Amino acid sequence: MIDLEPVLTAKNIRVVRHQKTVLQVEDLQVFPGEVLAVIGPNGAGKSTLLLALSTLIQSQMGEIRFRGMPLIEKNKLDYRRRIGVVMQDPLLLDSSVEDNVSSGLRFRHLNKAEIQRRVSYWLEKLEIAHLQKRKARQLSGGEAQRVSLARALALEPSILFLDEPFGALDAPTRTRLLLDFQRLQREQKTTTLFVTHDLDEALLLADRVAVVMAGELRQVGKPQHVFTGPVDREIAQFVGVETIIPGIVRDVQEGLALIQVNGFILEAVGEVQIGQTVFICLRSEDVTLWLDDIPASSARNHLRGNVHSKIPNGPLERIIVDCGGFWLTALITRNSAKEMNIEPGQRLSASFKASAAHLIVRQESER
Repeated sequence: MIDLEPVLTAKNIRVVRHQKTVLQVEDLQVFPGEVLAVIGPNGAGKSTLLLALSTLIQSQMGEIRFRGMPLIEKNKLDYRRRIGVVMQDPLLLDSSVEDNVSSGLRFRHLNKAEIQRRVSYWLEKLEIAHLQKRKARQLSGGEAQRVSLARALALEPSILFLDEPFGALDAPTRTRLLLDFQRLQREQKTTTLFVTHDLDEALLLADRVAVVMAGELRQVGKPQHVFTGPVDREIAQFVGVETIIPGIVRDVQEGLALIQVNGFILEAVGEVQIGQTVFICLRSEDVTLWLDDIPASSARNHLRGNVHSKIPNGPLERIIVDCGGFWLTALITRNSAKEMNIEPGQRLSASFKASAAHLIVRQESER
């Protein structure tokens, strides 16, 4: 993908509201055929980024290029005709399903035969052909969102912009629509910029993710890389890293860092320097619990502690262990918790591999 020329490029973008910068993006590229998920907490600026890139709002600084050409006033209308936009609210016309799906095509003055071909194709693809004569106000939430997607995809857009299109749906409807969209994306390979605060949606659909925090684009990369290698503490917390331990690097031996945490020395793989203050980031699924004092494990880090709390998490149990000055969180099956008879106050061991820990050098603002 990196060998391709980007479809869309944004550089030095600033969006200002009431004399306050609400979004700043130094550099972002969207490549042909990819799904780029823009993730971040509520209010981070994700939708503002989508609206700026689709030119539905004006940025006060910066440049947006489409297929290498800068977007200026005289070519913005042509650009808008080449994109499709789907919002969380389907925003359907008070007319039939087929009329809604054909509306953008009529505005673009396509001939009737081509309009009919595209409408029929996308009604079938999104499994709503049987609803074509139904009025929009008679549709369920999931049906209405399928119509909204069909309307946008019928335009055969160069870029599809999706702003939390699955967020308002109930869980079963959302799951079905997500899987159907994933199938369509694999078939069509429509270049897509997709805003979501749901990490599972990003993992399912995205080729890359862009993380927006407090109005700033902080990190871009493949989902697994971002989720396991966040660049700062805020991103680590957002992507589900529950154990974040501050410490000081005391030694580095062939890429293995020895980090002092209270009275412990923990080992982690990372490119850090002696004397640096760091955060040790651990995902809960990488922590193993044992009843033995000295567990039979190849992991380099072993700690003793008391169970602080046990929290149900679907078929799993989230176990929080007080290791004396810091907490470790582990995620284990409910059966394992039952077999180990884990209860608050119980003494046990926790272990994790040096390679499972991700190190983030602490910034001055985080101290």
